[in-house]
Parts: sequence; C-alpha cells; structure tokens
Amino acid sequence: MSFVLLCILCGEIQLASGMDVPARGRQLSKKRVEKAGPNGHIPPMTMHMTPTESGATYQRIARAVRFLAEHYREQPSLEVAASSAALSPHHFQRLFTRYVGISPKAFVAALTLDRAKAALEDGASVLDASFEAGLSGPSRLHDLCLKVEAMTPGEYGRGGEGLAIAYGFHPSPFGTAVVMATERGLCGLAFADDGDEETVLADMKAHWRQARFQCDTSRTSSMARRIFEDGGDVSLHLTGTPWQTKVWQALLRIPPGRFDTYGNIAKRLGAPTAARAVGAAVGRNPIAWLIPCHRVLRGDGDLGGYHWGTTRKRIFLALEAA
Repeated sequence: MSFVLLCILCGEIQLASGMDVPARGRQLSKKRVEKAGPNGHIPPMTMHMTPTESGATYQRIARAVRFLAEHYREQPSLEVAASSAALSPHHFQRLFTRYVGISPKAFVAALTLDRAKAALEDGASVLDASFEAGLSGPSRLHDLCLKVEAMTPGEYGRGGEGLAIAYGFHPSPFGTAVVMATERGLCGLAFADDGDEETVLADMKAHWRQARFQCDTSRTSSMARRIFEDGGDVSLHLTGTPWQTKVWQALLRIPPGRFDTYGNIAKRLGAPTAARAVGAAVGRNPIAWLIPCHRVLRGDGDLGGYHWGTTRKRIFLALEAA
C-alpha cells in the first residue's frame, strides 16, 4: 500500500521518508505562510465560523460567489453583488471578505484569469521544480496537512466490496459539499447546486459500486470543518487504478496560483504520449478542490472541461490566483 505525506511546515515539504525538501520556486501571493503551531500544522488563514452561525450565511456567500463568477464580465457593482446574497452592501463586503478571504472587487478581478496564460508561458521552470521537490501548498481557503493513502490494486479491483462509506451534506462557499469517508480517511468530495444533491451523491457512489453507504453527518462534519474552516490534518483515501493514483498525486504537486496542461503532466510522469490518459484520470478524480484537478488547463490557456462545472473551476482558480 503506497503512502505519501505532503505537509507544509515553515516553508518546507516533509515527505513520508522523513527527508525535508526546500520549497523551491514557491510563490505565495499577498499572504505568507505562518509558522507552524505546536500541534504541527499551520493555523488557518481564513474561513473562521463561530458555532452560533448557521449554514444560511454559507449559502448566501455561495450564491454570491457563483453570481460573480457568472457575471464577472459585466463588472457588477458592490450593490448588485450584495443583492445576490440578499445583504446590505456593507454587511456583504464584510462577510464575503471574511468567508472567502478576499474582497468582492478582488475576486471579480481575479475571475478574468489573466494570469493563467502568463503562468503557462513562464511557469514551466517553477512547475518542474515543484515536481522535483514534491511540492504541494496551501490554498486560499484552507491550510491542511494532507496524508494520502492509496488502495491496493486488489482492493480497487473489488469495486469497494467490503468498504463502508459514510457521507454527509455540508454548506461550503462552493455550494453544498458532499463529503464521503472510509475509516481510513476522506475518499470523496463533490459540490452540488441547490436541488442537485441526490444526483451528485449517486454520481459519487458510482466510484465504489460494491460499497456500503450510510448517511452519517456526525462523522463527516469534522472533516468538513477542517476543509472549509479550521484547517488541520486530513487523511485522503484514494480509490483508483495505479495510473489514476499516480496522476492524482502529480496534481498535488501543482502549487496554488499555478497551472499546468495534460501534456506537461504526462511528460513529467515519464509518459509523453499519454496526455489523453492523463485527462481521463483527471476526470475521474473523486476528491474535488483538495486534489486540484482544477489547476489543469488546455495548452492554449483555455479552461477546458470540469466535472463539477467550468464556473466552479473558474471560482477555484480565481481564489487561488488572487
């Protein structure tokens, strides 16, 4: 069973072998990585939420995030953006910045993704260094220490037989999050628009056709809080073929705010003619956002497709690039 530990501590990457590798080529915009606390992980930068706050606020912000992503070309005013969340402009400005980590104006500017093509043009050396170093990094909305464990080929071949998977629906800035977990860690993360929750759940269940599923929000809520609010340790239980797992681990090495192409990833994996196979593996990624398949663009800088919708892909990229 393969096991990879990707943990960001004080600007260094700690691998499972215990070898520290300098984070070469790393660029973080605006916010620096804080020093690790006594429990070994980095304090979260944003997304604080008190127990008395309800998911209704999350839902308002999620609506606003999607509205801005769909109308950014019109450069909507603060008043128009606030109306999409049914909030006053002042209250909206404060809540949006608190929950998303950047102001509405900065988010709209980032949605143009002007940096995407520039990053593809000048970022090859940075990405090469990242792959060599095994570099992964914190996104705008979470500071997580990811422990990645992959199924054995035999386990995968049984289609999840004997596997118990708990799932739950939780509010997030990107819509309703469908969080799925085995006893070994998070195995699925997807996002649903209002009314599509059961459809998305059925789509996710297809990854493990022989598994037993149970709705258990008491198990999945702690993971949701770590992903979207508190940060901390999150174990990922990857369930895919050896090739898919290899591609997904390669995605973890693309730093936030950087982009890569299917062809470049294939070359770095030692299979330069396997761009289509890389694309297929990216499309089968069951853990959205944390395994950043959204950072893969077409060779011309176009967004390309995304299983959870190109609008959501643009949102992810904008937040990381801002």
